[in-house]
Amino acid sequence: MPPRGRGVAPRRGQGASRGGSPGRGASRGSGVQTRPAISEHITTVGVKRPDFGTDGASIEIYANAFSTTIPQHVVHHYDVIYPVETVLPARVNMDLIKRLQADVAPQVFTPRAVYDGRKNLFALRELPFPDGSQEACLISTSIHRPLIVLIQFEVPAPNAASGRPPKMIRIRLNKVAEINPEILRRFIAGDQSHDSAVTTALTVLNVVVRMEPNLRYPSNLRSFFTPTGSLGLRGTGLELWRGYFQSVRPSIGKMLINIDISTATMYRPGPLLELCREFLGIGDPAALSPNNGLSDRERLRLQRFLLGIRVWTSPEDKAREKARTLKKLSSKGANQLDFEMREGGKMTVAQYFRQQNRVLRYPNVICIEVGNGAYIPLELCEVPPGQMMRKQIPANKTREITKFATQRPSDRLKSIQQGLQVLAYGQSEYVRGFGMSVDQNILKFNARVLRPPVLRYGPTSKSTTITPSDGKWNMTGKHFYKATEIVQWCILVFETEMRFPAQQVKATIDGLVQNCREVGIKMQETKFIRWANAQGAVTQQLNTSVSQCYNVTKKVPQLIVIILPEGGDDIYTAVKHFGDIAHGIPTQCMKSKACVAAGPQYFANVSLKINVKLGGINVVPNAERTAPLPILGDVDNPTIIFGADVIHPAPGSEGVPSFTALVASVDNEAAKYIAASSVQGSRQEIIADLKEMSKDLLVLYQRYRERVERRSPNDLKPKRIIFYRDGVSEGQFQQVLDKELASLKEACRELNIDAKITFVVVGKRHHIRFFPVNPKDADRSGNCPAGTVIDREITHPTEFDFYLQSHGGLLGTSKPAHYSVLHDENNFSSDAIQRVSFNLCHVYARSTRSVSIPAPVYYADIVCSRAKNHYSPEGSVVLSETGTRLGSERSTSLDLYKREYRKLHQNQRILMYFS
Repeated sequence: MPPRGRGVAPRRGQGASRGGSPGRGASRGSGVQTRPAISEHITTVGVKRPDFGTDGASIEIYANAFSTTIPQHVVHHYDVIYPVETVLPARVNMDLIKRLQADVAPQVFTPRAVYDGRKNLFALRELPFPDGSQEACLISTSIHRPLIVLIQFEVPAPNAASGRPPKMIRIRLNKVAEINPEILRRFIAGDQSHDSAVTTALTVLNVVVRMEPNLRYPSNLRSFFTPTGSLGLRGTGLELWRGYFQSVRPSIGKMLINIDISTATMYRPGPLLELCREFLGIGDPAALSPNNGLSDRERLRLQRFLLGIRVWTSPEDKAREKARTLKKLSSKGANQLDFEMREGGKMTVAQYFRQQNRVLRYPNVICIEVGNGAYIPLELCEVPPGQMMRKQIPANKTREITKFATQRPSDRLKSIQQGLQVLAYGQSEYVRGFGMSVDQNILKFNARVLRPPVLRYGPTSKSTTITPSDGKWNMTGKHFYKATEIVQWCILVFETEMRFPAQQVKATIDGLVQNCREVGIKMQETKFIRWANAQGAVTQQLNTSVSQCYNVTKKVPQLIVIILPEGGDDIYTAVKHFGDIAHGIPTQCMKSKACVAAGPQYFANVSLKINVKLGGINVVPNAERTAPLPILGDVDNPTIIFGADVIHPAPGSEGVPSFTALVASVDNEAAKYIAASSVQGSRQEIIADLKEMSKDLLVLYQRYRERVERRSPNDLKPKRIIFYRDGVSEGQFQQVLDKELASLKEACRELNIDAKITFVVVGKRHHIRFFPVNPKDADRSGNCPAGTVIDREITHPTEFDFYLQSHGGLLGTSKPAHYSVLHDENNFSSDAIQRVSFNLCHVYARSTRSVSIPAPVYYADIVCSRAKNHYSPEGSVVLSETGTRLGSERSTSLDLYKREYRKLHQNQRILMYFS
């Protein structure tokens, strides 16, 4: 992308011009620089930063980052290549390089090189390879020839058995480049474009700071973990460990190390038999036998859980720390599982171990098969500590995990500062060797707190406007901006009359009707009540209820209220398919337990959802209050807001596709949204059907403006598009921007729409956290107040990005959203795009609180997660909560998923069914 122009004149709807009215280097008389010092020749992936924001009150904050110096010397980059047929885990690779440097060739690796566990090794000097003593293959040292073999080493394999000749693994080092860290100094100063050389230089620094902890602790290469303060998850065979995340990242004028608290799920160490028993909920270990009721289904479920775990199979293995990898579980017990002996004949596994003086207590129990094909009884295996479980976390343990990972801001800040002591950069031979020095003082700087938007409610409210405080507000005396009317509705109770009797149904109806009326919804009473069988056919019972209502009133009900039992997820999915996909009738589900304990607040929250599902609008930002940034509500420059997301299958899922969602505003205030969704190839990040989805929503946008807002034919098309994209990693920015922006523009061309497009990526997958320096500046949870925005100090050196903490804190430390502006034809100033993003966090229909990301992005995430509702419960494709396929055992192709993916019902296309 070519460099952006500077000094763009203010436009209507743009807000403050780039650079601000005081001019370059000034900020409303404060003397603070408002123009970033970026060289004209710099190119960027996204938009070059136009200015710094000035809107909002100043607040002093900490960020969980520490300044670090940049190495002074040239770094030599080597590719580490193992035999083609060998794919080794990162922990094994790390051990091999450790042995190579410490035992095999210490004279070559002085000072020590650093290694990323995969392919890259970085050394402070060109390695002085010896002649003759190793298998030297020195051909050339020229960095201009990238595939030059320098040397090969042979290293003993880890855990080589004593008394035998060790298995040798050959490691080949190829010199590929020399890296001058000077480019990083130029990059953070705004004098260097972000290219592959900068990326590699940043990788060097990250590998340097991670090298020592990755050698000493269990790690995932970005975080390392310790058992101190671990927590067992009862009934899972798992435990939670705390650790530290660290990442070197560039910012404006400085290099930083981002340090944060992280959590990992580990297999519980100890006897494997006990771990299996706990996972399956079995009291007697003998029940882990096909003879005692262990079904193939449970065995395979256990096998999926354990696949890849390492175990010690004897006291000798444990003493030598020689672990074997579990390949599969046997279908027979040790006393029935036989094998061919080398000297001829057969013997059962139980008999073999009896000969080895290891008599089994549970000979009927199944065995594990390890990597070399040997079978080992479960009771002889022990799980070493520190093994990460990388599969899907049990859904019923989410609350425990969240509680363990949650820390108040003050406690998290202390833990991060303590983590700096644990990391002990000053004591690391690798950090010292590369000449890096880490500041012990946490980063402190000034942020800004944006004023909240004034929110507007219906004209019949006692007070039509309200200003949020601490990211929240209440609806006392307020009616919805546009309240719906409900004349005909029915209620279906999937509980027995004994568990949910008639008086409880009446109390639920009374509470719901009363609270709906209090917020302006004209809701009539209903006499159409039916108890349903939770074990019966859900669709049939819904049809019966609708028919009952229709036979009396000759009208299809406007709303079906469903009372769900505990654990009624399958019923919920069937209800949503019936209402959203098959019949186009809005549905509202409530759990029976919640209804029994419900107060006015519960029913008030339900009314928020019901109103928008039936076409209402709950609240809008006051357009007058957003001046001089009139983007939302600007009648002269109609703006459509898009939110897009992709959701991928859970870890370990095979053959399950990814699902995409696109939502779009239709009203002038960007408070009412419609949605489209699709199915595509597994783990494909680019939205394949974006053009068709965009066209669909753009047509509905124009139809709404014509039929509801009564706009003239010449005023139906949008003039501005703000496209918020969720879930894109920095490495995918360019590809996603190129493909999806082209699809969006093509959709506009085919509809003859000439709109200026702004493309913004919103990210939450980062480890940046903010903490108020002065407790008086904190909200009640101890977090920075809602509206805290940062576009200096910790942001990208050259590109247009910012952090916005738009929500009030609840539990733990709030996470800000990171916004990256990748394309901007509207020439928005920093203040303008920060303001519109903050305002959009206040129109989320399901709550009276600002949320952490703009409402359209939130909605897109919800639409993606509800993709399973598009499949008929009676069809051949059914998705579980974990994304794994149930139903038919035959392989499911993408074509089948696409073919059976039912479109949204016509009646729901213009409603916020996803709320």
